[in-house]
Amino acid sequence: MGMPTDINPRIVEALYNEALVLADETRAAFDLSGRLDDASQDEDLARIALSCEALRTITRMMHAIAWLLNQRAYFNGDISELQLRRHGRLPLKTAKSDPEQLALIDPHTRELILDSERLYARISRLDEAWQARFEMVPSAIDRLRERLGQTSGH
Repeated sequence: MGMPTDINPRIVEALYNEALVLADETRAAFDLSGRLDDASQDEDLARIALSCEALRTITRMMHAIAWLLNQRAYFNGDISELQLRRHGRLPLKTAKSDPEQLALIDPHTRELILDSERLYARISRLDEAWQARFEMVPSAIDRLRERLGQTSGH
């Protein structure tokens, strides 16, 4: 089994840059001015869907960027590890996008929303691993093999 990889400034900077670009793209996509010009019976539903998904996505991005800024501050020596562990956690639960609302949103914006969910999931996995100090936990199969080996005397 290989050694676990720890988070480092290069990873944080790459994710930070990716998050800034995605945040800028989502901000532009959620700019409501002129987005829903064609009047139809679904216009109100589309506006509500766009507003709801904008709120979810922007909140998700703000949490991700705040987490990355805290990591950057830690690597720059601006905050201690204790401060980072105490105040730099990523919220565990964020609202997932509603598939029915996503269906009412144009494909480009929908893809940005899904990109934000994927980025948040990556950062969430890093946060969980960092909080656990990147300790390697054997998988369920490895634990079962170990127990079977002990039982059989190997």
